[in-house]
Amino acid sequence: MTKYKLPILFCISFLFSANSIFAGAPFYTDDPEPAELKHIEVYVASIHEIEKSEQSGNLFNVEANYGLIPNMQIHLLLPFVYSKPETEAFHAGYADSEFGIKYRFIQETANCPQIATYPALTIPTIRNANLSNGNLKFYLPLWAQKSWGKLTSYGGGGYWFNSGEGNKNYTFLGWQVQYDFTPKLMLGGEIYYHSVDVVDGTSLTAFNIGGSLNFTEQSHLLFAAGHSLTNENLITAYLGFLWTP
Repeated sequence: MTKYKLPILFCISFLFSANSIFAGAPFYTDDPEPAELKHIEVYVASIHEIEKSEQSGNLFNVEANYGLIPNMQIHLLLPFVYSKPETEAFHAGYADSEFGIKYRFIQETANCPQIATYPALTIPTIRNANLSNGNLKFYLPLWAQKSWGKLTSYGGGGYWFNSGEGNKNYTFLGWQVQYDFTPKLMLGGEIYYHSVDVVDGTSLTAFNIGGSLNFTEQSHLLFAAGHSLTNENLITAYLGFLWTP
């Protein structure tokens, strides 16, 4: 898998990592807003990363977030991934499961952003060197968000503990801005930084532009695409569906 693979969020969140409902998916940058108390958010998404020497990503993943107690959600991500190095065969299969807890400890006010932490543990669930390095990863981030009417901005970052031979602990930083043009359409963009995560690797700065289409109060289409700004020539794409029963 590409050394720049970033765990989703819902991603993306939402998009998914898309915030507010969507803070998070379809972007790599996440937000501090947890799922509402006793409510569930279910994401089904496809994520792709294309660079000169490799194509990789999630053929699809299923993500669920549940508001367990006020200001806290539990998170589960189940990915079915693929990898196609330039000179090797295509590989696909289930990869590492991700568990997380988002806790918002500061509420948003007129003069103060909401702030949360969102630690996550990535657990190797297969033995396949083409799809997983077989090692635990732990992420400890801090996210902040502030809204002004239809305009919302959120961001922050954290530190990845990336165990395993040839791997390095690394930092992710990102910031996003989005605007609700209508009750049905949100558009936004992010810029993010990913430090070196493997020996002899390089850092990455990149951007994504995306948004969401709200078909109903329960069903939402999330989308984004982006490109690197430094080092590797990386193209990213996200397409997902969010269901909020």
